[in-house]
Amino acid sequence: MKIGLFTDTYFPQVSGVATSIKTLRDELIAQGHQVYIFTTTDPKAKDDDEENGIYRFPSIPFVSFTDRRIAIRGAFRAIKIAEKLQLDIVHNQTEFSLGVMGKVVAHHLNIPCLHTYHTMYQDYLHYIANGHILKPKDVGRLAHIYLHNISGVVAPSERVLETMRSYNVDAPIRIIPTGINLRVYGQRDSVEEKDALRAKWGYKPDTPVLLSLSRLAFEKNIHTLIEAMPDILAKKPDAQLLIVGDGPARETLERQVRHLHLTDHIQFAGQVDNDDVHHYYQMANVFVSASDSESQGLTYDEALASDLPIVVMRSDYTDELIDDPAIGVSFQKRIDLVNGILRYLNNPRTPEEQDKRDAKLHEISAEVFAQRILKFYRDCQETMAEKQSDQSKGTFRNLFHRSRS
Repeated sequence: MKIGLFTDTYFPQVSGVATSIKTLRDELIAQGHQVYIFTTTDPKAKDDDEENGIYRFPSIPFVSFTDRRIAIRGAFRAIKIAEKLQLDIVHNQTEFSLGVMGKVVAHHLNIPCLHTYHTMYQDYLHYIANGHILKPKDVGRLAHIYLHNISGVVAPSERVLETMRSYNVDAPIRIIPTGINLRVYGQRDSVEEKDALRAKWGYKPDTPVLLSLSRLAFEKNIHTLIEAMPDILAKKPDAQLLIVGDGPARETLERQVRHLHLTDHIQFAGQVDNDDVHHYYQMANVFVSASDSESQGLTYDEALASDLPIVVMRSDYTDELIDDPAIGVSFQKRIDLVNGILRYLNNPRTPEEQDKRDAKLHEISAEVFAQRILKFYRDCQETMAEKQSDQSKGTFRNLFHRSRS
C-alpha cells in the first residue's frame, strides 16, 4: 500500500505528534508498505528528502507557537507528487495547512482520507490572545467542519473519542493508541552506559533519579512536581529530579526552583536529541508527570517500554493504561504523588510484576499499532468502493429509466 502522511509537524521538530508519526511511518515500512511524508519546511532540515520519501512545503512559524510551522502554499505541487506516487491512502495528522492539503489531494485522487486527532485544542486556547479570541465551542465547531467528509478518524484515547462525539463528528471513529517502537525503547543500556549518563549530571550509580520529560509548557504542570520535591526529600534526602525538555515555561520553572532553594536537587537538561531520549529513561528510577492535558501520553508508554515505573496525573488515558501497580500509579493530590514516588524508590519490582508489564508492552507496541491502522485503511477503502458501486448502480438505473421513457 502507498500511504501519504500529511503533517505540519515532523522531525527535526520535537513533539509527541512528530514521534507518533515517525513511529507509524517506520512500522508501516517495516511491514512492507511505502510511506511518504508531506510536511512543512524547517530551518534545520533540507527542503526535500525524496530518498526517504519526505516532501516539504514552504512554511512560516505558527502564531503563538513559533517552534511550530504552517505551510503557506503547495496544494498543486502536492497533487502532482501524489499522482506520481500513485497514493492509495491519505492519512492527515493535522487540522491546519497540510491537513487541508491532504483532503484536497484525496478528493482529487478519489481515495480515502483518514485523520488522527492528536491535540486537545481546548487545553491550549490561552496561547492565542490569552483565550480571548477562540472558545472551546469554537474549537468544536471548527473541528466538525474540518472532519466533514473524512473517511475515518483515529482517536488515540477514550478522551479523544468522547471529544469527537461531543463535536458531533459523523465519520467512523476508532480508538487506536499510538504504539511504541520496542526496537528502540525496549533495548537495555549497559550498567556502564547508565552510570556514564548519570555522572554527566552529577549523579552516583545509586542516586534516586526522578525523570520529567516533556515540552516545558504551562499546561504540563511541572511546577507541581517541583512543589512536591521538599516532601520527597524529607524521606529521600538524596533524591534528584531531572527535567528534560524546553519551552515557554522554562524561565518560570527555573525561577521557582531557585525560590524554593532546590537547585541542588533539580536540574534542567534542556532539549535532548530524539535519538538519545531512550537513554534518559534507562538511567532514571521513576518517571513522573503532572500534566492533565495529555490525549495519548506517549512519554508514559516510552517509560513503560523502558522498564520504568510511572507516577502520573490521573486522566482518562491513564485509567486505560495503568491497570496494575506493576505499571505505575496515578494521582490527583500531592500526597499521592509523593507516596507513589516513594513506593517505587523503596520497593524493587517482583518477577510477577515484570510479567504484567511485559503483557502490557505487547498492547502498546508499534507493531500492533500499525496493524490496527492498516485494518482501518482497508475498511475505509472497502467502504469507499461500496459507495462508488452503489452510485454507479444508481446512475445506471436512472439512465435505464430515462431510456425507457
